[in-house]
Amino acid sequence: MSIYSVKGKGWRYDFTINGIRYTEAWFKTKTEAKSAEAKKREDVKNPKPQTETPTDMAFLDLVNLRLDYVKAYNSEIYYNEHVYKARNWVKHWGDINCNQITQPQIVKFLMVRRKVSPQTANKEIRYLKATFNYGIRKRLILNNPLEGLEYFPISKKLKYTPSSEDIDKVIELADQDTQDYLWAIRETMANGPHE
Repeated sequence: MSIYSVKGKGWRYDFTINGIRYTEAWFKTKTEAKSAEAKKREDVKNPKPQTETPTDMAFLDLVNLRLDYVKAYNSEIYYNEHVYKARNWVKHWGDINCNQITQPQIVKFLMVRRKVSPQTANKEIRYLKATFNYGIRKRLILNNPLEGLEYFPISKKLKYTPSSEDIDKVIELADQDTQDYLWAIRETMANGPHE
């Protein structure tokens, strides 16, 4: 899957060496993508000695590394959820470095997600925190812009438990065979243990 085109966006390269994925996107021509891929392969095969620990990277690269990790160490369901969320994140921050992503930008994104539900926004917070914390743990980035960000409050609704009178009204509306069945259930299980 080395070099390919994404309709309306451009060309990208994507390859794996020694289990590590390398990708870069949105070149205008296939030639530019090939050239960039060749340079990256050369850099990977002959790395320049690093005197200091990297402190930043492209957000897209961090997301790809995290997805590789999730795929290897977590369930397929969790991985698929992560991919779904990551696509949305990359639309917002894919072309910038991690240290350029600020908490106000993330809050703005979360406010839109909160319109779906507070649970949806909170799940975004959990997955984004995990992604940035992965980068910190691997010493790829220095900070997590979600640090100190609180989860949205969730109002828990109590489930309605019908009263005896409401149950009786429902039973009265049923046909005779169904009434007999419902009365048997109500008298043997619905009221709990009898003394």
